Amino acid sequence: MWPFSKSTPTGTKATLYIVGMHCTSCSLTIDATLEETPGVISATTSYAKAKTEVIFDPKQVTQRKLIQAVKTLGYDVKAEE
Repeated sequence: MWPFSKSTPTGTKATLYIVGMHCTSCSLTIDATLEETPGVISATTSYAKAKTEVIFDPKQVTQRKLIQAVKTLGYDVKAEE
């Protein structure tokens, strides 16, 4: 048997709604910024859905810091409640 199964990242999931994205390049920039943040395991941003799903370690980073990281790029952000 081949070990080609894709593992699912484990951690806390946050869904952030982004206002101000203009293209898919915007979503890639958001992903890169979040993934450079210590404690972030993965970030997936959808330009079409205007949202980002972030898997993170809450011992290393808070949802508030994730929102601030995106806001520094010039976007408005709202967390899913």
